[in-house]
Amino acid sequence: MWDFLAFVPSYAISFTIPLLITSLGGLICERSGVVNIGLEGLMVIGSFSSALTIVKLFPVLGTSAVYIGLAVAIVSGAAFSLLHAFASINLNANQVISGTAINMIAGSLTLYFARYVTGSGNIQITRGLQRFDVPLLHRIPVLGKLLFTQTYSSTWLVLLLLVCSAYLIYKTPLGLRIRACGEHPQAADAAGINVKLIRYVGVIFSGAFAGLGGAIILVTYSGEFNGSVAGLGFLALAALIFGQWRPLGILLATLFFGFASTLANMSQIVPALAKIPGLLLKAFPYVLTLFALVFFSKSTRAPRAAGEPFVPGSS
Repeated sequence: MWDFLAFVPSYAISFTIPLLITSLGGLICERSGVVNIGLEGLMVIGSFSSALTIVKLFPVLGTSAVYIGLAVAIVSGAAFSLLHAFASINLNANQVISGTAINMIAGSLTLYFARYVTGSGNIQITRGLQRFDVPLLHRIPVLGKLLFTQTYSSTWLVLLLLVCSAYLIYKTPLGLRIRACGEHPQAADAAGINVKLIRYVGVIFSGAFAGLGGAIILVTYSGEFNGSVAGLGFLALAALIFGQWRPLGILLATLFFGFASTLANMSQIVPALAKIPGLLLKAFPYVLTLFALVFFSKSTRAPRAAGEPFVPGSS
């Protein structure tokens, strides 16, 4: 039983990390004033592009192809997000409809190309990221076994990006401009800030981070692209709301969802949980999400101008 409990944190963190990086992208995007519910589709784009890259390059480059696949996922997610940026910022389209279109296009387009490449619609990679123990830290009694054993390099990359994102938003001139455009775009425009450019930056961040999130799922615990990320993009949006549009809050929210998903997926190992119907356990993380959103709905406050098109000169 102790062995099981000891490995729960490492598996929970594996589920948490893709959610965390995707939610961070949504955070920067919404802080700039653009709502992006297309995170799910952008994760699919990242998963597909990294899978295709790894499959094509692995015979030549070996494990280096995995890291190239992650980089390609970042670039492809950022590039695909420009569709949402153009529709939402230049055309003043409804941002919810634009994000929905991104989700629909990404799923169908990637499956079409995957069938063209493999004939089945699935792309299975030979090898993903390898787990490792953090030198020295894994020797710490109790805590070392819980947090610093069997980790992925992507975990530490995303935690670094979390710190960098918090610093960017709260400690840099660009972060101040992003927050200003999400709260008072007319005042930001009057101060000489290019609101449309800042919002483009926010959307590109969301695409890059969501693409990386989809690729991390592929190279850590999935190992196969199948045209879906099982609704994790929408769960990342829920974590963004649950976390009150703050980096630390998002970290805690995604950890909450990560542990809930881990308990649901590993239920058959625990005799007490094995008696519960599997369907209920699979639905457990999403039911918790609904309860969390309902419970915190009155206290949440999104960026004031999030979802509102910016029209220069309007009041």
